[in-house]
Parts: sequence; C-alpha cells; structure tokens
Amino acid sequence: MMTLSLAIVNGFQNEIEKKISGFGAHISISNYESKGLIEQKPFSNNRAFIAELSKIEGVKHCQMVANKGLILKTKTDNYGAIAKGIGNDFDWSFFEENLVKGKVFHPSDTGVSNEILISKAIANKLNVNVDESLFLYFMQQPPRYRKVKIIGIYHSGLGEMDERMVLIDLRHIQKINGWETGQIGAVEVIVDDPNKIHEIDERVYEKVDYDLTATSIVDSRPDIFNWLELQDVNVIVIISLLILVCGIDIISALLILILERTNMIGILKAMGSSDNSIRKIFIYNASYLIIHGLIWGNILGIGLALLQNKFKFLKLPQEAYFIDTVPIEFHLSDQLLLNLGTFICCFIMLIIPSNIVAKISPIKAIRFD
Repeated sequence: MMTLSLAIVNGFQNEIEKKISGFGAHISISNYESKGLIEQKPFSNNRAFIAELSKIEGVKHCQMVANKGLILKTKTDNYGAIAKGIGNDFDWSFFEENLVKGKVFHPSDTGVSNEILISKAIANKLNVNVDESLFLYFMQQPPRYRKVKIIGIYHSGLGEMDERMVLIDLRHIQKINGWETGQIGAVEVIVDDPNKIHEIDERVYEKVDYDLTATSIVDSRPDIFNWLELQDVNVIVIISLLILVCGIDIISALLILILERTNMIGILKAMGSSDNSIRKIFIYNASYLIIHGLIWGNILGIGLALLQNKFKFLKLPQEAYFIDTVPIEFHLSDQLLLNLGTFICCFIMLIIPSNIVAKISPIKAIRFD
C-alpha cells in the first residue's frame, strides 16, 4: 500500500504539472508591465537573446508566442476565448499527445497560416468539427476579424484551459495589434527537469533586460501547485499510519514468538545465556519477518503499479482530477528510502517488547506449557 501510495501521488503530481506547463511552458519571459495580464505588451525578438537563453544549463527549448482575447463565431453561436499565437519554433509535443481529431499546423516563413487548433470542449459548445470554418473577432476598436479553418481538436482534461485556449499563427496577432514583424508578446522556456524550475528561473532572470521579467509556472499558478503540494501531506499521513499498523503487527508477531518459545527461553537461561543474547535471537528472527514482508510488499505493490501503468484499468472522473486514469510514476530513490525507513521504524518498535525476555523466570519458563 505504501509503494502504491507513493507511486500514485508522484504520478498524479507529474501529470498535472505536465498539463499546466504544456499550455504555458515552465518559464515565461514578458514585458515587465505585462506581468499578470492576458494580453502582453510587445518587445523585440532578439535572436541573440534567444540563443543565449538556449545555452543555459537545464533549458530544453525556447519559443516565441503572444496572447490575445477574441470571440469565436459560427453562424449560430459565439464563444469567448484566448488565442495563443505561435510561430514555427513552437514545441507541439504536448498538443500532439492530446490530439483527438485532425492534426497540428506548422506556420511557415512565407505566409500567414489561416488554420486554428481548438479544444474538444470549445468544439462541442460551438458544434463544429475538423475542416469547418470559424470567424475570429478580436477584442479591440475598431473590431477586426479573420476567417480560419479548424485543423485539429485537442483534449487535455484540464477543464479551465480547455475551455478558453485556442492556437493560431503568431502573425495574426502581430498584424491585428499593429506590431512589427520582429515583435512578440513573450518567450516561453521549456526545461529538462521540472524539479529544477526555481533555480533555472533564477538563471534566466539574470539574462533578461531591465524592462523584461521571467516568471515560472509555479509562481504564475500558485493555486494549482499549492494544491499539488498538499498531496505530499496526504501521502505522509498514509505512510505514517501504515508504518504504525506494520509496527503493531510485527510486535504482535514477536510476542507470539516469545510465547511459543517460553520453554526454550527458560532452558537457555538455565544454561547461562544472558538476557541480551536471547533478545537478539528474537529481534533477528522478527527482522527476518520484516524483510520477508518488505520483499513481498514490493513485489505486489510494484507488480500492481506496473499493471495499472500498462493496462490503465483504474479510472478516475476527469472533471474532478483532470486525468482519466490513475497515474503511476516510480522514483528509485523514493522506493529505497521507503523500504529503509519502514525497516528502521519497525525494528525500533521491536526493542521495547523484546524486554519481556528479561522478565521471564527460568524455572517458570521451563515448567510453562
């Protein structure tokens, strides 16, 4: 149970983090005045700056984007959303994993792409499908619109983002806003190891100009990441309770062993054995039972986890958990520490009940039946 609890919590945290960062990358660099705003103020795209960011240890990829509010319109329906403008340097891996229909589009250097990627939630609300057309009405004065073709439909399960995010060619936003070709809203940075976001964010921040700021996904979405941190508390409580149960079980097993070997204890004492040497016999025997239990516990726990990882037979309501199956992720270091900690805690619990050996009278023990 401890093995499964740890693997499930690790998997859950990793899956949610991947979904959140898939929409907005791990670190976003934008104009300082745009911090916290949906629509950013532009800054010039400096290729040398992008190349310098890419050289930072831990940075996997950099991409140029811009956001703008708009209204999606069909002949019968309207729907408000946020358009994320992307260029030909965009990393599509997250959306390709969550694509349910159609395909992704790749902006070219020769012209503006009139294609759009929308979510399944938006497609259902507008009652549209792949290869159908939409009108994009941008929120500004005077209103301006574009006609685009739905090239693909994605579904991440992250309802909040699915219900408002669409992807279009970055040059649409540049033209609508009257920006120059080299101006962008933000640079998104994807890192190799999400566990090192904070330290990489500091390195990135040192590289940006005075009028720019770097914000990690953890800082921009504290609600989600604080909630994920609470899962650590849950697993600590579960593991603590299970270790307590294991300790009580092993103490009961030790007491039964002592009860069954009372005659042997009396004979050994009569032959001159010390209390400590007899205690060691029972502690070593109980330790063998602990190790035996750990081995079988790991086999069953890891086995069930691997089966779930392959066949995904345990389902979850995606509306509540953002994922549709119970996720699994193993960290070897966590498993080793879990086994070592469990053994040490159970071993310590054996010391007090083993003192019963010292209180057993040799004469009464030999006569015990």
